[in-house]
Amino acid sequence: MSSEKSTKKISIIMGVYNCEETLAEAIDSLLNQTYTNWQLILCDDCSTDNTYDIAVSYQSKYPEKIIVFRNDTNSKLAFSLNRCLKLADGDYIGRMDGDDISVPNRFERQVEFLDNNECYDLVGTAMQRFSSNGLANVEYPIEKPDKFTLREHVPFNHATILARRKVYDVLNGYTVSKRTVRGQDSDLWFRFYHAGFSGYNLMEPLYLVREDKKAVRRRTAKVRINAYKTTVYGYKLLKFPVWWLIKPTCRLIVRLITPYFLVDLYRSIQSKIKK
Repeated sequence: MSSEKSTKKISIIMGVYNCEETLAEAIDSLLNQTYTNWQLILCDDCSTDNTYDIAVSYQSKYPEKIIVFRNDTNSKLAFSLNRCLKLADGDYIGRMDGDDISVPNRFERQVEFLDNNECYDLVGTAMQRFSSNGLANVEYPIEKPDKFTLREHVPFNHATILARRKVYDVLNGYTVSKRTVRGQDSDLWFRFYHAGFSGYNLMEPLYLVREDKKAVRRRTAKVRINAYKTTVYGYKLLKFPVWWLIKPTCRLIVRLITPYFLVDLYRSIQSKIKK
C-alpha cells in the first residue's frame, strides 16, 4: 500500500428538499473532513422553506468549494443528482444527503481504499443512526456484496458511497422515471452489477444517518409497487430465474396490507435488538 497522500479530487453530489433544520450541520461535516480536496455540488429541488438560502450562504462563504443551483420545478432526487453530475469534475464521485453527517475521516478512509484497491469501483461504509436523543444502532452492510446480494439486501448504503467517476459515466447517471421515485438507488445497483462493476463496504460507521420516523409514511402503496417494478426490471437485467420473484411478490403483498403502526412497532423492536 502506498504511503503517499492522495491528491485526487472528490465531487460530492447532494440533492436537497426542505431540510433547513439539518443542512448546515451536513455541510459543516464536509468542511470538517480530514480529506480536503473536494467540491460540493448541491441542487435544491424547489424547497418551500429556507433550504436554498442556507445553501447559497455557504456558497458565498466557500465559493471555491461549493456550487449551488436549483431546479425550475420539483423533479425528485434522480433528476437533481444527474444535474449535479453534469458539473462534477472529480476523479471520485461521493454522495451525501442534506440531513445526515459525515464522520471527519470518512472521505480520507474511502479515498485511501480506492487508491489502494484498483479491483473495486466503489466503496460504501456502515452507517450509524442518530436523533436528538443521541447515537443509536449501527447498520452494517455486507462487506463484499455481489449481484446476488440484491435478492435479500441492499448492497450499499446509497448516501455513503464513493465511486470512481467511470461508474457514473458508464451508467449514464441515475434513471429518471416514475418507477424510480424513491427507488433510484435500487435501480442503480441492478445496472451497476449488469455493467460488471464491483464494490466493497468498509465496516466502519463513517456516516451518521438521521432517524426519520416519517420515512415509513412516505413509502406509499404507489412507491412500493414502483419499487417492485424495479425489482422485476433488475431481475430480468441480471438474468435471475423468474421463480426468484416469488419472494419479493409475497413481500410486496404483506407490506401493502400491513398497517403503519405495526411497521413502526417492528422498527422500534428491531432497533432495540441491534443496540
